[in-house]
Amino acid sequence: MLKIKVASANPAKINAVASAFAQLFPAEPLEVQGIAVPSGVADQPMSSDETLSGAMNRVAELANIQADYRVAIEAGLDGDFTFAWMVIEHQGKIGKARSASLMLPPAALLQLQQGKELGDVMDAMFDQTNVKQKGGAIALLTQDKLSRSSVYHQALILAMIPFLNPALF
Repeated sequence: MLKIKVASANPAKINAVASAFAQLFPAEPLEVQGIAVPSGVADQPMSSDETLSGAMNRVAELANIQADYRVAIEAGLDGDFTFAWMVIEHQGKIGKARSASLMLPPAALLQLQQGKELGDVMDAMFDQTNVKQKGGAIALLTQDKLSRSSVYHQALILAMIPFLNPALF
């Protein structure tokens, strides 16, 4: 059984990891567990570098927990866009990838620059509750054509490239 620890208690992130690993290892039984750990960065990272640091910090927080794979997903901003870094640790090696980016409305960006968190901003803009643990800003802005988990799914598979091709890495 593959043991996968996710550096988050957020169901959207845990579901994305479970879905991606199920696609990568269809014959393997999986145990996917989310564990809330600190990112060591702002609740709303405002740059790609800060966002990557948050994901790397989250994976490091899981270092002493028994697992085959340790996974962190950290969402943040890069200019006018939101995206997320995926970081996966396996046997001391790191794989990473960025998710697709999406434009944010100017009114949302203004609130983020004033210190608010994207999930809270989207909740207010769309009269929702706790969207960050559901489809996220992605679902709201694509009118449910995509979700946070579906976009993260693809990026998680890309972050697995070093482990799928170990001779190349």
